[in-house]
Amino acid sequence: MRLYTFEIEGRRTIGAEWNHRLLDLNAAHEAVAPETLAQRIPRDMLTFIQGGERMLDAARETLRAADSRFSYSLDDVRLCAPLSRPGKILCSGLNYRSHIQENPKAVFPEEPDVFSKVPSVVIGPGDPIVIPPMSKQVDYEVEFAVVIGTVMKHTPLEQVMGHIFGYTILHDVSARDVQFKPNGRTRGKNFDTFAPLGPCIVTVDELTAPDNCYLRSYLNGQVMQDGTTRDWLFPLPVFLNYLSSIMTLEPGDILSTGTPAGVGYFKKPQVFLKPGDICVLEIEYIGRLENPVIAYSEQR
Repeated sequence: MRLYTFEIEGRRTIGAEWNHRLLDLNAAHEAVAPETLAQRIPRDMLTFIQGGERMLDAARETLRAADSRFSYSLDDVRLCAPLSRPGKILCSGLNYRSHIQENPKAVFPEEPDVFSKVPSVVIGPGDPIVIPPMSKQVDYEVEFAVVIGTVMKHTPLEQVMGHIFGYTILHDVSARDVQFKPNGRTRGKNFDTFAPLGPCIVTVDELTAPDNCYLRSYLNGQVMQDGTTRDWLFPLPVFLNYLSSIMTLEPGDILSTGTPAGVGYFKKPQVFLKPGDICVLEIEYIGRLENPVIAYSEQR
């Protein structure tokens, strides 16, 4: 399934792609399965994910029995971040061989390099990335992100993949001139709007080869990054096994897997985001995430 959070007619709900349209799962489930309303499909994605296989089964049943009354054209809705407030957002700093090689100061790490983004910086498709006043080096990074489905704690390597709910795109926006100051990574990664997320979550039964996906970033139509998850230094089982040995991972947590070569900081000449730019990220089998860039003074 391809799952979305969207707004229509003043309300926010979750939906799934159905006959090239977007089906309101909450409303459609009430119509097709009234006898199970005590177990109704919720309107928010986190509660849906926490419902586990029971919720996925209800969504599959709804998709099989639904009609067009509760469906919308994707052009007629406002897409939101599929998870507006993830529990945790943990990101890999150096996980693509090509990205390590483009950085003259980087060395291949012996274990995953991990940092966090705070949930409040998440924005959705079409929402503006805001350039903060204290940075002149705001950079782009396309990232393949994992959405956790069930609790992980010291999860054995061979069981890791069974705990994943699905996959999405995360834009790891970074203020390099802040990030590269002493102890600056948390600040440089966590200005408001620095985590565009979306456009959807693709469940694991539909995207079965996460380690074989192309991913690209575009700035004003020009290709900036062009890579593949085959370039991962630490594959998903290793990365998630490592994180679950440090902390408990919970449904709705997002784990992002790093970025390939081509970031603006290491280009010659360097390229940084500026007001008026349009950033587009694409990952094979997931979709397209587009966000404009605005100045701090342009915020509404």
